[in-house]
Amino acid sequence: MASGLTVEMLQRVSLFDGLGTRELSEVADALNLARVPAHTNLMAMEQPGNRVYIIISGTVKVFVDHVDGTEVILALLGPGDVVGEMSLVDNLTRSASVSTLESSTLVWMDRASFWRELQAIPQMMANMVAMLSRRLRLANTRLRANATLDVESRIALQILALAQEFGEADEDGMIRIPVRLSQNDLAALVSASRVRVNQVMVEYKRRGLIDVDRNLRITLLDEDGLEEQVGEDLLGIER
Repeated sequence: MASGLTVEMLQRVSLFDGLGTRELSEVADALNLARVPAHTNLMAMEQPGNRVYIIISGTVKVFVDHVDGTEVILALLGPGDVVGEMSLVDNLTRSASVSTLESSTLVWMDRASFWRELQAIPQMMANMVAMLSRRLRLANTRLRANATLDVESRIALQILALAQEFGEADEDGMIRIPVRLSQNDLAALVSASRVRVNQVMVEYKRRGLIDVDRNLRITLLDEDGLEEQVGEDLLGIER
């Protein structure tokens, strides 16, 4: 087992849901620990894929560069999430680039070890299928949102989605999203300009729907108000 890695850490990873202690210990022997600073590039689009990363702490963004030079963020991933598995599954090059948004602790596994563990542990294979299916559903929801919702509603939907994925209730029962999210990042997530995102966020704060601290962490103050902004149709798909 990599130094500093524990079975308890792996129990919080979706890929390892339902695995017993013996299976987790076996998987841990194939993992390597890496602590990386913010803005570290983990992989680049079109590169061959030979590693899968598992996030123990921190946040990473999955993104592509548009032809006009702008960045489009496809997903934000946090503790317990897996990234880089697609290239190991289909044996193609990376479909997107990945970099850390903040200092992060990751573990990684090479291609041969990844396939060996998937084949040896049926529950891990089932978890992989479920994870890929959920990501496809979320991607479909974003495509539909970008095609049918205005910017205000797209931002509300994205905040609600992040709260569902990463949210933590504080001492007052409010939901805090422990992900550092700049307005540039949010703009890249919802296909809008940073200026427009700033206008919407200022309005949402004025209406008491959200708060944003100095570290760019968002807290939901009025979840119902954000849901009303989106509408039941897309909320049902997101969940």
